[in-house]
Amino acid sequence: MARIYLDNAATSWPKPPAVYEAVEHALRTVGAAAGRAAYREAIEADALVADARRQIATLLGIAQPHQVVFTFNGTDSLNLALHGLLARGGRVVTTAAEHNSVLRPLRRLEEQGQISVARVPVSNAGVVDPDDVRRALADGARLLAVTHASNVTGAIQPVAELARLAHQCGALVLVDAAQTAGELPLDVTALDCDLLAAPGHKGLLGPLGTGVLYVRPELERELESFRQGGTGSESWQDRQPETLPDKFESGNLNVPGLAGLGAAAGWLLRRGVASIVEHARRLSQRLYEGLAGIDGIRLFGPSDPAARVGIVSIALDQLDPQTAAAALDTAFGIQTRAGLHCAPLMHAALGTLHAGGTLRFSVGPFNTDEDIALTLAAMEQLAGKMLKVGT
Repeated sequence: MARIYLDNAATSWPKPPAVYEAVEHALRTVGAAAGRAAYREAIEADALVADARRQIATLLGIAQPHQVVFTFNGTDSLNLALHGLLARGGRVVTTAAEHNSVLRPLRRLEEQGQISVARVPVSNAGVVDPDDVRRALADGARLLAVTHASNVTGAIQPVAELARLAHQCGALVLVDAAQTAGELPLDVTALDCDLLAAPGHKGLLGPLGTGVLYVRPELERELESFRQGGTGSESWQDRQPETLPDKFESGNLNVPGLAGLGAAAGWLLRRGVASIVEHARRLSQRLYEGLAGIDGIRLFGPSDPAARVGIVSIALDQLDPQTAAAALDTAFGIQTRAGLHCAPLMHAALGTLHAGGTLRFSVGPFNTDEDIALTLAAMEQLAGKMLKVGT
């Protein structure tokens, strides 16, 4: 039975062939740490990391590669930004569309009495109203933390507009680009954000255990490092360096992972993110429209493919999402994601929090029309059986 992978919003698969080759080369042939020695392989490790930094900077419209900080994953990037920026307190405005990688650090800081948090509601499509954000910001804020696209409904937030509102009120802007980096053409200047966090293993098509944090020039002075240690630089002093990226890159970097991430970014640049967007919209819209025609299925999120990334979330009237996901995998080899997707406030807004969440399909660059056709045929069978049981 062929594997039909439709869980790209969690982790993209497969990766471009160059990613596997780069990881294997770094492990088998290079085998050295970056920034720690001057022999040939160590110098090559430095070059692999530097190339990955350049490729990511180009992909995200970042002016200087040193503004790219490498982390262990998207959650690590968000924690670095939130704990580093809010160590001295402040008020934060965020939204109900956020992932637990934002919600939980904020809750911890709030419970410790360091910050206060205003959580702006979203529509039943998962979209925030800029007027609600404006009102929340009017009471003063240190930071606006907002996801670029919901990992539940795929809805794309008007981030550039929200950033303008935040800056007018003197607030900084942190964008969680977990669902948009590599999925949409991104330019940190156009978004007008101060910090942008992303995992390497989703739309950026890199290996697990890699992450990215963009830091606006000069902001590193305000962003505290909550991890200190060896950086291979300024080793004569026992204080953490204050310059980017070393201030936030203590300990050995994941050289094989970053080699793969650099290869993935290069592949994205050569193929063009715009073509990936077109591909995802076409497949996800075919999936959305096909599912909409099946009795017993409810869809969530915007119907316009231009208003969302390649995510389609559904609920079945006669079947909980976990059972549906297991049936799709076992009987058809179709792999999806069921549950709350680490976004409880979003599911509360959808009314699915206490019903087990939703069943989420998410397409990637390597999905095909045949994948979608087989998935729709499987869903028709599954929904049909449930309707018969219900009658």
